[in-house]
Amino acid sequence: MPLTFTLDPAVTPDLRDGILDLWADVSNAGGAVGFVPPVGREEIRPELMRQFAAMAEERSRLLVGHDEEGRVAATAFLTRNTHRLMTHWIWLYTVMVHPRHQGKGYGRDLLAAAEGAARGMDGIEAIRLTCRGGLGLERFYASCGYKEVGRVPDAIRVAPGDDRDDVVLLLPLS
Repeated sequence: MPLTFTLDPAVTPDLRDGILDLWADVSNAGGAVGFVPPVGREEIRPELMRQFAAMAEERSRLLVGHDEEGRVAATAFLTRNTHRLMTHWIWLYTVMVHPRHQGKGYGRDLLAAAEGAARGMDGIEAIRLTCRGGLGLERFYASCGYKEVGRVPDAIRVAPGDDRDDVVLLLPLS
């Protein structure tokens, strides 16, 4: 059963808790979303609050996917670029699908919904995102139309002695 996507949902305690659970579960399953396992909700909460603050300031938008049981199953934040010479593209941050839904095509669905949302934003011509190298994420994003446009070797230190590339990808919308 497909996910139901909502752009700019009301931020309720249930949504907040659902995103915290999702973020912790994805991180603890080895997902590359800014944390390394083990991580708990309270460690993630400050980052989520920063995202909510950006939403309140209309610098960022939340795309959330709910599963058939109404649980938060996927998210992505579409964030405007604040540099005056780069306002024609947005960043896509914290792209997550819950581990229980991996392999169902929901990642592709999430990216398609994010692309649709970006196309609805005035003046936006491209989506940019970064991912952690070494996990095969570049191949997944490439299969969804993103092109690798840059790579910073060893920019992400997952643990001492475990450095990964920071891979920059772009999806032109024209």
